[in-house]
Amino acid sequence: MYEDITYEVILDRMLNRVPDTIDKREGSVIYDALAPAAVELQQLYIEFDEILNESFADTASRSYLERRALERGISPNPATNAVLNAVFTWSEDTPLTADDLVGQRFSIDELNYVVTEAIDESLGSYAAQCETAGAEGNRHLGTLIPIDYIDGLETASLTSVLIPGEDEEDTEVFRARYFNSFDSQAYGGNRDDYLEKTNAISGVGATKVEPVWNGGGTVRLTILDSNYDTASSTLVSTVQETIDPTLDGSGFGIAPIGHIVTVRSAESVTINIATSITFKEGYDWETLRAAITTAVDDYLLELRQEWADLTNVIVRISHIESRIMAIDGVEDITGTTINGEEANLTVDEFAVPVLGAITNA
Repeated sequence: MYEDITYEVILDRMLNRVPDTIDKREGSVIYDALAPAAVELQQLYIEFDEILNESFADTASRSYLERRALERGISPNPATNAVLNAVFTWSEDTPLTADDLVGQRFSIDELNYVVTEAIDESLGSYAAQCETAGAEGNRHLGTLIPIDYIDGLETASLTSVLIPGEDEEDTEVFRARYFNSFDSQAYGGNRDDYLEKTNAISGVGATKVEPVWNGGGTVRLTILDSNYDTASSTLVSTVQETIDPTLDGSGFGIAPIGHIVTVRSAESVTINIATSITFKEGYDWETLRAAITTAVDDYLLELRQEWADLTNVIVRISHIESRIMAIDGVEDITGTTINGEEANLTVDEFAVPVLGAITNA
């Protein structure tokens, strides 16, 4: 707003107020007296601009946006710790129990994990929480190294993500959430209230709410995890415990008294794609298989990210072909089918598409 008010403009304005009978040339006494003041005034106008930008949510930097959002009881979602499935084996002579493993710390790459509880003690399946908050904790599967010696332990490995860790909420996502708070009012167990509170639970990425799905007072929540994959049974149980642990409307969870809430994961629909690709000289299926798989997988991820706002997800052949055609080395593509049909695939309202196999004729 004040970018046109520069040092030169201010100094000229000040000098114009001095009578012409006085020497105003550069180096004169009056010029040298006014110039430092003009510099300070220019700095003041720069600060005015900064104050204006920080006063409004659409231009505020993160720290001032947080202060503005607190006026509506909104704050950025903090980074959360990933919880993974850890599987252990031990020698027959020294069987290990939950008492031996819960609380033990293990490392993989540069991250440490601590065993928090048994999932299936007889199978050696346990929950292990990453000690470092953020999505990085989701990305490391494989052999675990015990930090302290555990007598009888033979193998330890992370096999799958149970509750994905999330990075601290991005500034622009937080800004959008702040503005969205003016468009809807979450109150007393209405749809927006369930969406807001369920999506705020660590590991949840998207939610669909079905009010009165099984009679008066019943609500069903269908969720995806924060990677927009189907939710693990551990995540579903965590959300159920948080929202309505008793399933009797007693109000011991977040759900209001009288609401009986059932939580489930979205179903997954496997998408198998067959096509016929013509490659440019120097390229073939083997050299581009990984790039093609990534392109299609990214498309399906985009659909899963939109799932909460759609009645039905439609997997379109034209979009698959356009993603593959955009890959350097692909000349042409024909005859694409989805699950054996040369037609778009409509996925059920409470299901999401997951890539299966891609084959090239």
